[in-house]
Amino acid sequence: MARMTQTTHPTRLERHTTAAGAEVAVLTVAHGTLNLFDRALFDAVIADITALVAAPPRAVLIRAEGKVVSGGVDVHLFDGLDAGQGAQLWQDLFAQIIHPLEALPCPVVFAAHGLTLTAAFEISLACDIVLAAPGAKFGLVETVVGLTPSMGGPQRLAERAGSGRARELVMTGDLYDAETLRSWGVVNAVHEDVDSAARALADRLADGPTRAHDATKQIIGAWRSGGVAHADSETPDVSGALFGTDDLKGAVRSFLTVGPGKASYTGR
Repeated sequence: MARMTQTTHPTRLERHTTAAGAEVAVLTVAHGTLNLFDRALFDAVIADITALVAAPPRAVLIRAEGKVVSGGVDVHLFDGLDAGQGAQLWQDLFAQIIHPLEALPCPVVFAAHGLTLTAAFEISLACDIVLAAPGAKFGLVETVVGLTPSMGGPQRLAERAGSGRARELVMTGDLYDAETLRSWGVVNAVHEDVDSAARALADRLADGPTRAHDATKQIIGAWRSGGVAHADSETPDVSGALFGTDDLKGAVRSFLTVGPGKASYTGR
């Protein structure tokens, strides 16, 4: 947690097309030395996610520029809030950032090249795949202002690493390195050049069967909300719908004609 004033535009949302013709969106945080989450950065991220929801690409990469991913949240946001206003703040951030990010119908990759604190860490946990550099460090340090992480961090940590690890990380407010979090299942992989690795992965996923990736997210989302039985009940319709897609039909024909691994996909 820290204090900061910033006037330049805090983010960039850029789109490019892979060699195979798939669109990838790259959301970059570039908000001063510490990339602090003040009102301007929150508003910019909300606007970017709104744009992604309105026109989804076939993969998204979230990254940051500068020495750190983020030094945390500008504590001015919390000054003077009463209980009702505090509850409304978190409701808005769930509704405008975390939930729509998780619901995007495509893979979402997060790249952490350095220190990743509080809101940035919680946003990473709403992504599908988290990649980190060896020197990256992560922390939910809200205890320094008498708060608990409230953008979904504790519960998503518990899902990935177990409830005991989640309580430890949140209650101690300590920093954890990338390799430790990889061993816990929070970080998916550690790469020396994490930005290049993340860009390559986003492009690779974008070139894949986007509708099938969305189905995977829906089935895992059903498990998260209701367990295995609920996911089982949702899977036939979610997966069955894929048989009506051009991608599945084309990939089956490709498999039968020239063998596995040679199909190309359009996202339809």
